Amino acid sequence: MTPDPIAGRPRIGLDAEPFVPDPRPALSWRTATPARDWAQAGADIEVVRGGGARETAHVAGGDSVLVPWPFAPLEPREQVQVRVRVRGADGSASGWGEPAEATAGFLGPGGWRARFIGSGSERPHRLRTEFTVRGRVRRALLYATAFGVYDARINGAPADDAELKPGWTSYQWRLTFDVNDVTALLRPGRNAFGIELAGGWYTERFGFRDAARRFYQGDPAAAAQLVIEYEDGTTDTVATGGDWRWGHGPVVESGIYQGETYDARLHENGWARPGFADAAWLPAVLAEVPDVLPEPRSGPPVRVTERLNVRQVLTTPAGRTVLDFGQNLVGRVRITVGGPAGHTVTLRHAEVLEDGELGTRPLRNAAATDRYTLRGDGEETWAPSWTFHGFRYVEVGGWPGDFAASAVTAEVIHTDMPRTGGFTTGHELLQRFHDNVVWGMRGNFLSVPTDCPQRDERLGWTGDIQVFAPTAAFLYDCDGFLRSWLRDVVLEQRAADGVVPMVVPAVIPQVPGLSEPVAAWGDAISVVPGVLHERYADTEALRACFDAMARWVDVVGERAGEGLLWEGGVQFGDWLDPDAPPDLPGRAKTDAGIVATAYFFRSAQLTSRAAALLGRDADARHYAGLAGRIAGAFRAAYITPGGRMMSDAPTAYALAIAFGLAADGQQRAAMGRRLRDLVRAHGYHIATGFVGTPLVCEALVETGHADAASRLLTQTECPSWLYPVTMGATTVWERWDSMLEDGSINPGQMTSFNHYALGGVADWLHRRVAGLAPAAPGYRRIRVAPVLLDALDDAAAWHDTPYGRAYAGWRRDGGTVEFRAEVPPNARAAVRLPSGAEYDVGSGVHGWTERHARPRRTRSALGLDSDLVTVVDDPEAYRAVLAAVRSLDPERAAALRGTTRWTPGRTLRDPLSKAPLTVLDAVEKALAALPSA
Repeated sequence: MTPDPIAGRPRIGLDAEPFVPDPRPALSWRTATPARDWAQAGADIEVVRGGGARETAHVAGGDSVLVPWPFAPLEPREQVQVRVRVRGADGSASGWGEPAEATAGFLGPGGWRARFIGSGSERPHRLRTEFTVRGRVRRALLYATAFGVYDARINGAPADDAELKPGWTSYQWRLTFDVNDVTALLRPGRNAFGIELAGGWYTERFGFRDAARRFYQGDPAAAAQLVIEYEDGTTDTVATGGDWRWGHGPVVESGIYQGETYDARLHENGWARPGFADAAWLPAVLAEVPDVLPEPRSGPPVRVTERLNVRQVLTTPAGRTVLDFGQNLVGRVRITVGGPAGHTVTLRHAEVLEDGELGTRPLRNAAATDRYTLRGDGEETWAPSWTFHGFRYVEVGGWPGDFAASAVTAEVIHTDMPRTGGFTTGHELLQRFHDNVVWGMRGNFLSVPTDCPQRDERLGWTGDIQVFAPTAAFLYDCDGFLRSWLRDVVLEQRAADGVVPMVVPAVIPQVPGLSEPVAAWGDAISVVPGVLHERYADTEALRACFDAMARWVDVVGERAGEGLLWEGGVQFGDWLDPDAPPDLPGRAKTDAGIVATAYFFRSAQLTSRAAALLGRDADARHYAGLAGRIAGAFRAAYITPGGRMMSDAPTAYALAIAFGLAADGQQRAAMGRRLRDLVRAHGYHIATGFVGTPLVCEALVETGHADAASRLLTQTECPSWLYPVTMGATTVWERWDSMLEDGSINPGQMTSFNHYALGGVADWLHRRVAGLAPAAPGYRRIRVAPVLLDALDDAAAWHDTPYGRAYAGWRRDGGTVEFRAEVPPNARAAVRLPSGAEYDVGSGVHGWTERHARPRRTRSALGLDSDLVTVVDDPEAYRAVLAAVRSLDPERAAALRGTTRWTPGRTLRDPLSKAPLTVLDAVEKALAALPSA
């Protein structure tokens, strides 16, 4: 007999944080059951409210993800318990599941009473006051925020474990506050309330090189209110105001880019405890700040999520001590040190070494340096609080006495999102690449989705997250994180008259694109909400962004004009095409107008779909019609009837195929063949930039060229996804050749070793190679359609969908391939195996076996007169040719690899026409030595 299902603890809101920002938080729950094909027929939801009242609501059907709140709205500070029981379509029923608890974290009208206070200067400082707890406390909630970054303490104890609070938002439009239950920190009688405050992003200088300027004006300021509820029903509120006092603390300087300087001799013990003598402190200054009413934080906070030990202690050629943590990460280091008072330890951070020394040139204006001056009274432990760095290596200067690796630990810091997905394969380099994608996301999802975490930038570039959002939504639960950021996008766009800035928050006005639309960057406003709906069933994300989506399309339509071709203005195009010169990263093979018009079509199409989902039928028809007209204009201008693109480059074909811009199946097939030919002509090296890279393998597979996608994916020569892995990369690089083969750093002025954009191909690994994709919003229906790649023996992906754990994978055993899929309860999967066999399955674990022998290659005699295509399509022959040339002339081998176009009708002798006879002879011998099969 099959046991009854078990209803899981529901989630109240978008995450598991204890405070919810909305009066009507959505509810989600999962069901556990071993029963196959289990589907929910209905559910009961019970709420116990703060006063003890108990209510029950009924849900008919299978809805269990982001179910609208079925009760009266929550009141400010109200606590609720919610539990669920479910009924199955098979007649099964669960008992009541475990309850979830949440507290309303928002404030009612007039509920924010705190004044913003500070010292009247940029320097980090401390604020304090004392207050009396006059009775037995039932509960105490602390609401706090800052224009800057802050930390709050009650009686010397930290209020929470979050970092860099309240995070970065578009301060002139929006500021969030944090809520924490600090009941356990209070005591009867006299208590102390302290706040540490620094400038953070608010006082940072944004911009490039000499153009860096402060964007936000004013000094850092904090505001907080402590609401104390007594058991007798009365309430006291302790709020920041002019009666507080401020004093300088031990943080002498701090900056996101420059680092932190801390003088432990200036630390005053007990400053956040009652009875501290603050007579030397000054009255707090009421600060002039933007006229913004703080709102509750709607995504997870930033936290320390992992700690890494030193992997190796190095001594550089210059005699410096450098620590290698073995992983490029984002965060800080914590040191434990003892020495004389006044002695300073210096910590310099970098991602790579160059010539054995710290490679700091890519940091540009960012010093990324922390300094700690010792107190001198024994062993001291310290980590900076108001900065973060992107680094693998730390140079330690001025360490007193003998250095021990155990004295330093790296703390990994990012927004604390739950991990929800992964990919595994026995191909070691590809597995490391995917691990690098994960680490890159961790480092760049820090309060906002940034482009890089190390240099004088760390900005919310819209184009980067536009191409990476599908990958991000698979790997981590980033719905709340991206929803919060999208609120800033909408506000910044509104202020820019419909133009979506290239960076959000928009803090670099000197850069073009803050006043004029830029394709693929501004399109984040249509793409990212669509991803949140597809992956999380988050219809509210579409609703909140729809007007902005429509306005963006309208703005682009104004620029494109009646011809509907977006060919003017500032464009980044296929940014960082590997053929672009180091200092001209926008000079791509694909015409920028093709990129822009393709995205114009894509955004119109996504806006139409969003309108249909939201019941806005007239808008749906309007934007669908517009998308159809754009597609027609695109085809007329850029695609010949025979399927050739006017920009004969891989990104052009990948965009047109992936976005569905071909006129018909015949034209699409021709475009796929041409894309395959171009990929091969480039020696199966990457020939795409930011825009084309996430799409090229998808377009190849969709048009029947998985063999070319396999070669491209597993290429190890530069440029390729795996070349950085062969160079020791532990994150994804900004450039394909951020580090050159000789170990030197790319000479361009813009080089980062931690950018996630080029890792967007991981979404294809999840969806197509492993075969795990959403077929309906939130994975209520799953598509399992794995693609076998000749270069892999296995591939698998798992994802914690809103309904539970899903899995898809395959493994070869000789000519037999075993396929496995796992479907969570209350979901179904449409399965299509490589043979063409199709299945429709419900929850449970499913397996199939098919025969798929790897293709056997027969090899005719090869030599200098062999066709170039024949050589490059034979990996063993290609490697033999390069090895033979490299053994005698490494520079000629590099030129052969980097400049040859492997096209039909030309022989191997052509690119070697000027080679010495010794080289030609070596090539002939190497090819002759190859086996016949």
